[in-house]
Amino acid sequence: MSSLITYLTTIRFGEGCVAEIGEDLDQLGIRRALIVADKGVVGAGLVERVTDAMSQDRIAGVFDDTPSNPTERAARKALELYRACGADGIVAVGGGSPIDLAKAVALMATHDGAFESYAAILGGVPRITAAVAPVIAIPTTAGTGSEVGRAALITLDDGRKLGFISPHLFPKRAVCDPELTYGLPPGLTAATGMDAISHCVETFLSPKFNPPADAIALDGLGRAVRHLRRAVADGSDKEARREMMIAALHGGLTFQKGLGAIHAISHPLGGLEEPSLHHGTLNAVLLPHVLRFNEAAAGAKYEAMRAAMGLAAGTDLAAWFDGLNREIGMPRSLSQMGLPRQAIPPVIDGALADHSGPTNPRPLDRAAVTALIEAAY
Repeated sequence: MSSLITYLTTIRFGEGCVAEIGEDLDQLGIRRALIVADKGVVGAGLVERVTDAMSQDRIAGVFDDTPSNPTERAARKALELYRACGADGIVAVGGGSPIDLAKAVALMATHDGAFESYAAILGGVPRITAAVAPVIAIPTTAGTGSEVGRAALITLDDGRKLGFISPHLFPKRAVCDPELTYGLPPGLTAATGMDAISHCVETFLSPKFNPPADAIALDGLGRAVRHLRRAVADGSDKEARREMMIAALHGGLTFQKGLGAIHAISHPLGGLEEPSLHHGTLNAVLLPHVLRFNEAAAGAKYEAMRAAMGLAAGTDLAAWFDGLNREIGMPRSLSQMGLPRQAIPPVIDGALADHSGPTNPRPLDRAAVTALIEAAY
């Protein structure tokens, strides 16, 4: 039996709860759904798990060409299929990329004009209306929190990776079934788990006043650090998989506080066409450096994080997370990930323009961003 939770949106949580998706379609009035996924999710049999729980006449089509970092080009391609097959809603199956792409398609299907005009940093937030097509998000990783997030990160045709943010972009239903993560490989488990940790850390450190979100972020952080190693070591550890899915969910539920320097930098890095850099892995590499940078501006909150993580007072959090990265196999640097040095200048420009920067606890200027990237390089 699943649990229904309503906090910003409605969440169906529990092992096997994907079998109840027919109820979600009924309640949202979706008659024909476009399934948005990627080839890896299809190949793993996870889309079939979802479609088997749906009556066949409600499956309008399947779009499985989502790139690892979703693009405006892919969204237009999915939109063509959405319209051609007569869909009136979307079921997104996968990690953050298919879920973000689904949000972009839901926006494009119902809003006219240039897609970029709806980007947050271009004044697009108030232009996004309640007309957005309904999305059901079914995460198959435990990391992004996009299933309960109000944002979609999309790389535009000109290479900019921008955030599209609105309360109307929340998926109308999040279906969180830990069983869908049981087969996640160790490397992807580690990278997506560090993504969840980075969300809990950055939203907690955000200077915005939101005590309920702070409590959720700390709870998610504690769950993640207690269970990530177990999930990486044994993908069939049911308790660890469940706890990591809760931690990812908690990270997403706190996004309204804003993020910080980790994401301000990882967003333009993830927008690069070459090399293609995984978002969660980028966050893992950047986390220790940003923690060192921010400590002087948010020291009291560091003690709260240590307590939530079960660490001794005064523990060096940057060093602790650096050790965790090594233990779970994360790369040590951006250069190890394949980032060429010549790509750094435009990344600095992108980071300074990113919507996550203003909620970093310590102000970000060009010198600070440059120093952080150089330290992580």
